[in-house]
Amino acid sequence: MRGPTKTLVVAAVLIVGVVFGLNGCDSREPAGMAAKPVRIAFVPKVAGIPYFEAMNTGGQAAAKQLGVEWTSVGPVTVDPAAQASIVRGLVDQRVDVIAIAPNDPKAMAPVITDARAKGVHVITSDTDAPNSDRELFVNQATPDGIGRALTDALMLKMGGAGKYAIVSCGETAENLNAWIAVQRSYTATRYPRAQLVETVYAGEDKDTAAALAKDLMVKHPDLTGLVGECTTSAPGVAEAVRTQQKIGRVFTVGVGTPQAIKPYLLDGSASLSVLWNVESLGYLTAWAGKQIADGKPLDRTNKVNLELPAIKFDPTTKTVLLGDPLLITRENVDQFKY
Repeated sequence: MRGPTKTLVVAAVLIVGVVFGLNGCDSREPAGMAAKPVRIAFVPKVAGIPYFEAMNTGGQAAAKQLGVEWTSVGPVTVDPAAQASIVRGLVDQRVDVIAIAPNDPKAMAPVITDARAKGVHVITSDTDAPNSDRELFVNQATPDGIGRALTDALMLKMGGAGKYAIVSCGETAENLNAWIAVQRSYTATRYPRAQLVETVYAGEDKDTAAALAKDLMVKHPDLTGLVGECTTSAPGVAEAVRTQQKIGRVFTVGVGTPQAIKPYLLDGSASLSVLWNVESLGYLTAWAGKQIADGKPLDRTNKVNLELPAIKFDPTTKTVLLGDPLLITRENVDQFKY
């Protein structure tokens, strides 16, 4: 897919300057004046999709409660170069903390190194850049937890046998690729009569995901399962099953936001969504950013708020974990408003 134009990228970076009102100035206050609040900038994989908007909502809620400033600025498509340009702009604006969901961990690593060298704290959230100088990863759930939950949900509908395919999003996304690796190995060991026949990539575009899912059903006429590996491809594969009139013959599961996947849960074109509380992930990201900026060490178990009373921290991998994945069904989907 084509990335955003140079104008769009520059505009996004300029917006950051307006939001924070920094104009490149030093963040330190003269003696005797109150310190400015910690400024946290979240850079999602892509701007404007419901998933990252929900994370932004959670971050904004945390900002009000914690007394920090929070903003979200992302590229208009899943473009690693555009995302890196936004991060560089934020470094130039002297924000305190940048929280990134990297599209390409390898491409982002030198950008993170540069940010740290210039005194800007960097954490990752939603997806990691493990071989970088990031200081912390805010993880929504373990790869094993997500990969096994997706596989078990699909196999329940497929009777533990048959062929299925995956429609993923960014080809270099660390989190998605980790989940897919679990699905592949778990299928082979737990469900030997099932086979993952192909994985394709749709970027972060529902229509592209639907088109690829249709192609997969043509290419593999005996296909009985599809996985939408991200929040745009989950409704995309279900839409393809719906329009091809294969409800009840081809089953779909995915990582879909509740209200986006709800119509498909209701008509049976999607069987289940495996997710987590996305707003809580945004809240936890803001909280973690403030801890890093304030120089506060994390405990192995941390009370963030009443809803997040026991957040685990692994000092070896420098990872905080939101918790176990949620199973979203037609019965509980309306508990979530995003």
